[in-house]
Amino acid sequence: MALSQHSQHYFIVEGNIGAGKSTFLQIIQQYLHVQVVREPHTKWQTVGGEHNLLDAFYKDMPRWAYTFQTYAFVSRVIEQEQHAKRNPYVIQVLERSVFSDRYCFAKTAYESGNMNALEWKLYQEWFAWLVDGYIPKPAGFIYLQVDPAICYERLRKRNRSEEEMVPLDYIQKLHMHHEQWLLYKEGIAENMREVPVLTLPCNRDFEQDKREQERHMEAIVNFFAQVSGVSQSHTMPMLNL
Repeated sequence: MALSQHSQHYFIVEGNIGAGKSTFLQIIQQYLHVQVVREPHTKWQTVGGEHNLLDAFYKDMPRWAYTFQTYAFVSRVIEQEQHAKRNPYVIQVLERSVFSDRYCFAKTAYESGNMNALEWKLYQEWFAWLVDGYIPKPAGFIYLQVDPAICYERLRKRNRSEEEMVPLDYIQKLHMHHEQWLLYKEGIAENMREVPVLTLPCNRDFEQDKREQERHMEAIVNFFAQVSGVSQSHTMPMLNL
């Protein structure tokens, strides 16, 4: 039975391309009693049943950056709302958010010349209106902090076709904006400054390391309890902490 959306707490796993978010969310599902909401990649790859917007964006960023960032925002909101309606758990964990779209990806697109000044202005205006009026504030962010070179290596290893042309320079710029936003709270809305951030160093490969996985899960459960008051017994019954 789903809980009412007002009684749910939502946290967001953030991190660069190649940081290991998808793997991390798989691990969360194995250990924790929470609802996981993944990025809607399939929607981006099959818009209208036939258009791969993600591929178009990477192949021609100046043409598609504004379009992609707009659709990414809308599809994230829809995905979260649909999952929340059937969430039986107290906590919902999202893979990225409209906030990383704004403070990392759209900002990088503008600064790199892939989004013009008018598009950037329009994006900021409707983003502020929608977030202030309709998007619930997250309980906290979980930042998977990984060196850009390691992210790039992992990206090359997973070999997604849309990411073939992603350069290291782009990964480095995204890393800088993640750090500015999550660690130093630079240039963000005042009401977002108070949202707590759990930073997990993830240069070490955790996919096959059970102890590393347990260490990360313990840190997350403690973060849940500290921020939202949800006890460990509700979210992590599989480990004796």
